[in-house]
Formats: sequence, C-alpha cells, structure tokens
Amino acid sequence: MFNMKQVFTILILFVVFASCKTSTLQKIAKTNYVETRDTGHEGNAKILKGIINRSVLLNDTAFNWYKDNYKYANPSADAVKAFKERKNKFKILVFGGTWCHDTQNLLPLFYKIIDQSTYAESNVYLLGVDRKKSAGNNLNVEYKIEKVPTFIIIDSKGKEFGRVVEYGETGAIDKELAAIVNKIPS
Repeated sequence: MFNMKQVFTILILFVVFASCKTSTLQKIAKTNYVETRDTGHEGNAKILKGIINRSVLLNDTAFNWYKDNYKYANPSADAVKAFKERKNKFKILVFGGTWCHDTQNLLPLFYKIIDQSTYAESNVYLLGVDRKKSAGNNLNVEYKIEKVPTFIIIDSKGKEFGRVVEYGETGAIDKELAAIVNKIPS
C-alpha cells in the first residue's frame, strides 16, 4: 500500500499532467487576434493572427471569399454523419490564413460540415496565422504547423486523434476528417 506522502505525490503529479493539455486550450483561448496588412503582396491583403471566429469572417467585406465559397461547399454525407454521431467526443483546432487561397477554399467547406452536423461551434478553435504560420503564443510551434489550413482533431483532454493538412492526401478533406472522427471511440 501507499503511505499518505506517496498518495499526495501521485495526486499532485496527476493534477499537473492532467492540466497540461487544458492549459494549452486555455492558451489558445487567450490568443486574441490582431489585424495586419500585407502591403507587399496580393493587393494589401488583410491578415488576422490569433483566435478568430466565423462572425469575424462573415462581417468583414475583406473576407467575402468566405460567403462566396460557403454557398458552393457540398460536404459528404459521411462527414456530416461522423461529426453528428461523435460531436461530444472531440474538439477541433484549425490553423488557417485569411490571406491563403487554400484556407479560403477549404474553411467554408469545413464550416458547412459543422453546420449540417449541428456540431457545437464553441468546440472549434480557429487560429489565424500570418505568412510565417505564426498564430501567437507559440502555438504554431507547439502544434508543428508548416502549412495551412491544418485541421487537428483532439479529444477533450487535448490528445490528438489526427489531422488534415491543406487538401489532405486525397483532396477530399471532408472524407479524411470523417475517417479520423470515425476512429474516436463512441
């Protein structure tokens, strides 16, 4: 058996390790976005760096690409079903660049999956990155972000189940995200 000192030490270690991933999500939540302009590239593109949400994209005319591409997004029924069936089992980190054409094409498709599956948008952490892929708070280093968009599926404790980078391996991010989500124990 354990003595009280050993039990206390084990308890402290458990709390420290259990809080590590929570602090990562807290760090993400505290990464307020900043707005910059890329004056030397693509017609003075507006760049958002840090935690953003969809309403920022919807309410700023600099991001009309979101509404335009959302209209035409058509996610697979399998993706919608996977998100719906396991919606309480995972969270999603999305690293994307408001200046990035791949993000502009894929982020609306991702959000259409969210909408059609009734997945809670509060479980989506959308992190805008600059051209160096920095999101603030060193999150791009912590999550090894090299290309955007990057969609990372994590459990409620912060364990990564899988990720899809840019267009993924098959060019069908909705199906690749569904495959990851379907592997999460129900």
